[in-house]
Amino acid sequence: MKTAEYDYHLPEELIALRPTRKRDDSRLLVLHRDSSIEHKKFHDLPSYVNSGDMLILNNSKVFPARLSGFKPTGGKLDILLVKEISAGLWSILSREKFTGWLRISADLSLDIFEGKTAQFEKNTNVRETIWKEGRMPLPPYIKRLSDETDKERYQTIYAENEGSIAAPTAGLHFTKELLENIRSKGVLVRNITLHVGTGTFKPVKAEEVSEHVMDKEFFEIDPDLLKEINEVKRSGHMIFTVGTTSTRALEGYLSGRCIISSSNGAIKGMTDMFIYEGYDFKAVDSLITNFHLPCSTPLMLTSALAGRENLLKAYRSAVTDGYRFFSYGDAMLVL
Repeated sequence: MKTAEYDYHLPEELIALRPTRKRDDSRLLVLHRDSSIEHKKFHDLPSYVNSGDMLILNNSKVFPARLSGFKPTGGKLDILLVKEISAGLWSILSREKFTGWLRISADLSLDIFEGKTAQFEKNTNVRETIWKEGRMPLPPYIKRLSDETDKERYQTIYAENEGSIAAPTAGLHFTKELLENIRSKGVLVRNITLHVGTGTFKPVKAEEVSEHVMDKEFFEIDPDLLKEINEVKRSGHMIFTVGTTSTRALEGYLSGRCIISSSNGAIKGMTDMFIYEGYDFKAVDSLITNFHLPCSTPLMLTSALAGRENLLKAYRSAVTDGYRFFSYGDAMLVL
């Protein structure tokens, strides 16, 4: 498949800059495998799950990874913290190959090397400092500065394990009441972890889809979850994953596309799983997801489950009907 075959037209005004007032009041496009489409609200989701089904959430927590500071020359520089390499030393993303001191505030300066790493000063409580000085890492298509409200809304209500530099956005639509409603139907609600890093939003530059290589991202799975999944499948019920990240973590492990670093009480490791058309899903039957960027890996994953033509038809319908797109936008259920 050619990467260009996953392109589509999106009017800029349909890119959501802020979330809906109430999380589960977002719209929900239900896409069936026979290409039929229903237009619902996200709070209608419980009507599509049944007793004995399983809903798998990514409980990764976003941290305010974006820092802004001033160089000795007075020029401003924004950096994105990506991953802690060792105590106080982080890999970063930056638009400049700057080397030198970056003053974040009166109390914080960082030593930047070639725009690739940032060294915090000794005795700095890094996590506490990040939450004090950092801003939520909203994606670049949301053309505004993040504010304090984003620390709540660019985060799922079940976020627990800190480590993501972007939200697993399909989960942003859930409320505590909605999850309780789903549980009350006899649906098993379970957690999985994949820390969203550069792999999830790395652009596909290869002409052929199969030539793209994902960056590795950390994941964690409870071994008991795998046993429960097998039981759900054996009993003829469905596995629903919330988001492409949950899907990649689960399918990456089941496909052996991972490096296991620990299995002491939990399966932990790194995965560079890239799912696109032709992939044979090992566990996932249905996907809850947002509307994704053209030619992106999350769009390709969704296509693998829904079918490319089927999905792009649904996207055209969503554009016509004025759905809101991307991280703070509306949602889709692929059945």
